[in-house]
Amino acid sequence: MIVSRRQFIRTGVAGGLLLAFSGWLNAAGGRPLSAGEREMLAALCGALLDGALPPAGEERSRLVALTVDGIATTIAGLSLASQREIGELFGLLVLAPGRMVLAGVSRPWREATVGEVSDFLQSWRTSRLALLQGAYGALHDLSFGAWYARPDTWEAIAYPGPPRGYF
Repeated sequence: MIVSRRQFIRTGVAGGLLLAFSGWLNAAGGRPLSAGEREMLAALCGALLDGALPPAGEERSRLVALTVDGIATTIAGLSLASQREIGELFGLLVLAPGRMVLAGVSRPWREATVGEVSDFLQSWRTSRLALLQGAYGALHDLSFGAWYARPDTWEAIAYPGPPRGYF
């Protein structure tokens, strides 16, 4: 596909405006997660932690909600610059155009299947673009960190807990 200079500039300007708008809407920094961000993170956690979570139902929803709460706590402890970057990423994924174009998920996050979300995450994990790989890494690390920070998940991986008596 051959792209003219004019098309390239238009695409760059449109992408820059979308990023600026989503970052402005979701400026992080000591604020709680919005309902849209919580839905998006719940869908991502459901896909990333699918093998560790129980089957669909009330218990799965409860554990996903606890994990999303842990992600919010983690984000609140990051530097303001990191919070802003995560806010921009979340802004892109929460807005319908960003969700459809960047993630390839046409339905709202609450309606997306685990398979659709897994496909999106896999495409970012294996992308040629380092920016998408880094975004995947951030989403992965936030989700897994929040999940395994909870002591009730340690038994499943045979982790006895932190060493005792050293502190």
